[in-house]
Amino acid sequence: MIVAENDPAAILASIGRLGWRLSVVIVLPTALVAFLDALGWRYAFTRDRVGLGTLMWTRLAGEAFNLTTPTAALGGEAVKTWLLRDRVPLSEVVSSVIVAKTTITIAQGLLLLLGVVLAWTSLAADSRILTAMEWLLALEIASLALFVHAQTRGLASFGGRLLARVGLRRFERHAGLDRVDRSLAEFYLQQPRRLALSIFYHFVAWLLGAVEGWMILWLLGTPVSLVTATVIEAFGTGIRFATFLIPGSLGALEGGYAATFAALGLGGTMGVTFSLVRRLREIVWIAVGLIAFALLRVPRPPDPSRGA
Repeated sequence: MIVAENDPAAILASIGRLGWRLSVVIVLPTALVAFLDALGWRYAFTRDRVGLGTLMWTRLAGEAFNLTTPTAALGGEAVKTWLLRDRVPLSEVVSSVIVAKTTITIAQGLLLLLGVVLAWTSLAADSRILTAMEWLLALEIASLALFVHAQTRGLASFGGRLLARVGLRRFERHAGLDRVDRSLAEFYLQQPRRLALSIFYHFVAWLLGAVEGWMILWLLGTPVSLVTATVIEAFGTGIRFATFLIPGSLGALEGGYAATFAALGLGGTMGVTFSLVRRLREIVWIAVGLIAFALLRVPRPPDPSRGA
């Protein structure tokens, strides 16, 4: 186990020294990130259809499922769609979830690109870490290109045909899937401003993750520059992207942080400590997300004005 290999006593002592400051780390940065990501999702709709607060709590609920279930980070997207079922027509919800997934991944790729540039130009990092970051960036670009291409070729209808091949015939030529494809095409062709704003807010949220990392390391007594914190955050997000099949990237992220910190001269033990502090924060916000799910799952009375 990676904790056992990196001086567990020192790790626990470092976390214990945080004291009450741990609550600040747990609450403040993630609350701001959740708000910005909700804004990013809001602009993934063709127009404002749902209150920002509802989007924020719905997104927290969905992310709780993404982090805790072996659904390749897709189970939470279904949860988000289901929770908004009584507020927005289904085709628009599905379309917004797909667009938001696209824009948050684009923003993540931009952060990883920024991290690669900063590592090359500003840090004396191990070349193996730089090579790994470049490969992760290439993987993300290729995956994103395929995802966007699939959306332009009728992603929802294609998914319906695949389901029909495994016996779920009711999804073949389903009118709702055609509406999703039309909604996606309408958004990309007619809403460039909302697309750009969605990417922008998600990118700022990713950057806040770097600020959170800088703050955690400062509180742990290992101050670093914002440049170093951004490189660490960029590599961490790349690892999450590459290991999306593992719930919460459990284990893979800890190993990645240990290697990154060692390559930057900060020590693998501090990398594991840093990762565990973030895991504590993650556990708290998973609990918040599950509570939000329990409260939001109660269906609202039908709204006759929202259309089909």
